[in-house]
Amino acid sequence: MTDKDYVAFIEKIKRKSGIDLSLYKETQMKRRLKSLYEKKGFQSFHEFFLAMEKDKCLYNLFLDRMTINVSEFFRNYQRWNILEKKLLPRLLNGKKHIKVWSAACSTGEEPYTIAMILAQNSLLEASYILATDIDEQAIKTAQIGIYSERALKEVPLEYKTNYFQQEGSFYHVKEDIKRSVTFRKHNLLSDRFETDFDLIVCRNVLIYFTESAKKELYEKFSKSLRRNGILFVGSTEQIFTPEKYGLKTIETFFYTRL
Repeated sequence: MTDKDYVAFIEKIKRKSGIDLSLYKETQMKRRLKSLYEKKGFQSFHEFFLAMEKDKCLYNLFLDRMTINVSEFFRNYQRWNILEKKLLPRLLNGKKHIKVWSAACSTGEEPYTIAMILAQNSLLEASYILATDIDEQAIKTAQIGIYSERALKEVPLEYKTNYFQQEGSFYHVKEDIKRSVTFRKHNLLSDRFETDFDLIVCRNVLIYFTESAKKELYEKFSKSLRRNGILFVGSTEQIFTPEKYGLKTIETFFYTRL
């Protein structure tokens, strides 16, 4: 494998999918994708791309490996508890509904967590939850809404009882929760952002992007929030100079738009 091989692969993938791999951390991405193509018996990125052109399943595997669809409900529970108990009342400020975006939502655990919190606080019916991801297969999995017990390890018992239906060793998200989330394919690095969100949740994806890509995304997220709206990021994604993006820290991993 040569650097030229990977550079050519980046260009071909951008033409094919609109995904710009040059905005992802190169060492991590090359290692992850090389592991996949070697496992499938290919010797280079060139061979791998030619095979993907002919094999839709292989292309979907590439997207899955690129996006790392690993998630669970209420991941880092204490952060969600702060959102529900401390920040949600601040967001509402007398309102009975909020507009939420779960960006890079993977297989749906995160937006469904948000929907459950809103339902628990009698806010779900009038609220809007948008959930987006670049991976269409992940979105299809999310829309089905069936999960293993592992994905529910941090779910409080009351939530598990109220919002899931257990069938054997799997848990089905109840229909009212599923209906409350609008799923859509979206590329964070190239597609337009909606605006006037009260809350944007984007966790455990920014760590895969280059510094320049992260800065651009912070700016775009800030502009997509309404004034006093909140951005919630992952536990390894602290923004050290939020004021550069018109943001202010209000809790660890939570930022409000000024």
